Amino acid sequence: MRVLELFSGLGGWRYALGDRGRVVAAYDVSEAANATYLLNHGDLPRPQELAAVPQAALAARGADTWLLSPPCQPFCRMGNHQGLEDRRSRAFRHLMDVFREAPPDHLVLENVAGFLGSDAHALLSERIRSHGMHQLDLQACPSQFPWPNQRPRVYVVASRKPLQARPLPALAPRVVAAFLDAEEDERLYLPPEVLARHYDGLDLVAPGDCRSACFIGGYGRRYVGSGSFLRTARGVRRFSPPEVARLLGLPEGFRFPEVLTLEVRYRLLGNGLSIPVAAWALQHLA
Repeated sequence: MRVLELFSGLGGWRYALGDRGRVVAAYDVSEAANATYLLNHGDLPRPQELAAVPQAALAARGADTWLLSPPCQPFCRMGNHQGLEDRRSRAFRHLMDVFREAPPDHLVLENVAGFLGSDAHALLSERIRSHGMHQLDLQACPSQFPWPNQRPRVYVVASRKPLQARPLPALAPRVVAAFLDAEEDERLYLPPEVLARHYDGLDLVAPGDCRSACFIGGYGRRYVGSGSFLRTARGVRRFSPPEVARLLGLPEGFRFPEVLTLEVRYRLLGNGLSIPVAAWALQHLA
């Protein structure tokens, strides 16, 4: 496959792709995400707003596959539920215009569960049908693989070839301890006054547990509803960015540019995708 990685972020789709193909171009407007992508993949995504990239420019890349994770805020549980009317859907709407005129041979889109049944899902499905392509709407969570993280997502798979849903893997559960740093960062422990104020609302897990809550982009700023906190003999602390990265399935060698703050690292991870689940979704194109 010759891939356009759209809304490329940290390059999660590129990791999931593995040796199934190669990324011929990546696009993202985030300077921090692009610097991280360059550090880990050796290529710099094009820092262009996709809504403004002409169809001819995308076609010139010679790609036959689109892999994309559009902004989820228009469809997520805590979002405004404005769908295509949300300004953050401008790039997706433009891509659907491009799809109408010059569709790829294959597409895999990842988004939150609220994408199903939305006007954006209806538009994508109409574009797929209009070109006689096949479509699968899949729902999966890393905990089903089984990865100790809850991140339920929808994967829309489209292809000119017939598609058949693949079973989820049957593997033994893994515990959180396998994803923790060898040495703790003491700065991640919550001060007593903060812990007392938010304790009742925290999602607390222990190293021996087989689950953790979905980490969102606001994990570095929020306490309730942003992800799990680790309970140890010393107290309660945040998961470190490397720990969250492992729970997403990013490889051990993954790293951030040193200049990025802790808050920015959490935000980028919160916008990432689960590599094991994305790789499973891509298997449907085999």
